[in-house]
Amino acid sequence: KLLDMMINSIYTHKEIFLREIISNASDAIDKLCYQSLTDENVGMARSDFKIRVTPDKDARTITVSDNGIGMTKEELDSNLGVIARSGSLKFKDGLGENAQEDAAIDIIGQFGVGFYSAFMVADKVTVVTRAYGSDTAYQWVSTGADGYTITETEKDTVGTDVIMHIKEDESGEKYSTYLENWKLMMLIRKYSDYVRWPIVMDVEQSDWVDTGEKDEKGEPKMEMVTKTEEQTINSMVPIWQRSRKEATDEECIAFYKDKFHDKDDPLAVIRVNAEGLISYRALLFIPAKAPANMFTRESDPGLELYSSGVMIMD
Repeated sequence: KLLDMMINSIYTHKEIFLREIISNASDAIDKLCYQSLTDENVGMARSDFKIRVTPDKDARTITVSDNGIGMTKEELDSNLGVIARSGSLKFKDGLGENAQEDAAIDIIGQFGVGFYSAFMVADKVTVVTRAYGSDTAYQWVSTGADGYTITETEKDTVGTDVIMHIKEDESGEKYSTYLENWKLMMLIRKYSDYVRWPIVMDVEQSDWVDTGEKDEKGEPKMEMVTKTEEQTINSMVPIWQRSRKEATDEECIAFYKDKFHDKDDPLAVIRVNAEGLISYRALLFIPAKAPANMFTRESDPGLELYSSGVMIMD
C-alpha cells in the first residue's frame, strides 16, 4: 500500500514508466563508460553501448535491456529493495567534485523512485543483471506488494534486463496498448528522444521487391516482403545543446517546422545559454501566426522542460 500510494502521488501519467526505466538504463551505461576511461579491461567502445526495448505480446512483457555496468547482489538489495535509495546518486557522490567535472558525468537518476513507476503498468517486475567484473548473475523479482526475492541466475553478458509483466486490461485502462510497437516508439520519442545512448527496437519494414520474374504483360513481378530490422528510435543530440556554429538558424527553423508541424518560418528564434549556480539552455520560437485555438479552452500553452535529455514537463 505504501508503494502504491507513493507512486500514484508522485506520477500523474502512467506512460512515464518507460521514461524512468530508460533513464536508469542510461545511467548504468554512463557508469560503465566512465569506468572504461581508466579500465582497459572494459573492452567496449562508446559506439557499442545501447538500450534495447522489446515488447512481447504473447508473454505480455516489455523488456528494457542495457549493456551498462550491471548490479551485484548487494546493489540489487540496496538499490531496488529500499524505496528512494538512488544508486546513481551514490555513484555520483563517490566521484568527488573534481572527478565529476573532469568526466562531465551526467547522471539522470537522483532520487531512486523512478524504477517503481513500472508497477503502475506491471503486476510483476523481474530484473536480471550481471555486474561488470563478476561471473555471477542475479534475478530480482517483485509484485510490488509482498517484498522481493533475489536468486542466482544465468546471463551471458554484463548489463541489466528489466522485464515488466504488463497488467491485464481493466475498465478504463488499456494496458495492452503499451505492448504495441507504435506506442513504445511514440513514448521514446516523446520523453527520451535526447537520451545520449541509442535506444533501439526491432521494427518490421514492408517493401515491394522484384522477384526476378515477369507477369503476363512482361512487366517485372513484384511481391511484398516484410523483414525485421533493428532501428534507432531516438535522436540523441538535442539541437539546443549545440553551439551556434554547430546548429545554424536554418537548422533551428527546420527543427521548429518538424517539431510543431508548422509550414511557416517562425517570426523569431531565441537562444539562451545561462551558466551559474543553475545552468540551462533554452531554445524559444515565436510563431509567425497565433495558433487557431489560442483563445479556446483547448489551448494549452507552455514550454517543454528537459533535464539530462529527458522530458520532465510539457
